[in-house]
Amino acid sequence: MWKDFKEFAFKGNVLDLAVAVVIGAAFGKIVSSLVENIITPLVGLLLNGVDFTSLSFKYKETEILYGNFIQSVFDFIVISFSIFLFVRLLSKFKRKEDVVEAIKEAPPVDAKEVLLEEIRDLLKKQNGA
Repeated sequence: MWKDFKEFAFKGNVLDLAVAVVIGAAFGKIVSSLVENIITPLVGLLLNGVDFTSLSFKYKETEILYGNFIQSVFDFIVISFSIFLFVRLLSKFKRKEDVVEAIKEAPPVDAKEVLLEEIRDLLKKQNGA
């Protein structure tokens, strides 16, 4: 049983997952800081300091704080949109790297193909096409 556990725990996928969880936690802190310290104040400036947390509804002796829920939904939308923009930006850089790699890895053109293309071009020129 111990041997099976060691094989499972030290497989590449499990270690990759563990690293991803740690990096994801650190990235979560970065995203939270970005949203709390930069994006939310900027959105607050654009929307004249909108804060939904003070919204509530009182029924008998119970106070329902639906403003906190609305604020959480708003924060979720802002965070989701921020992550979307960040991932989109990273994917643009990745596409550029992929294009450069594709150009570097292009197979060499065979001399016969070059010769056939030249013949084709000459025939087109002779026929007036």
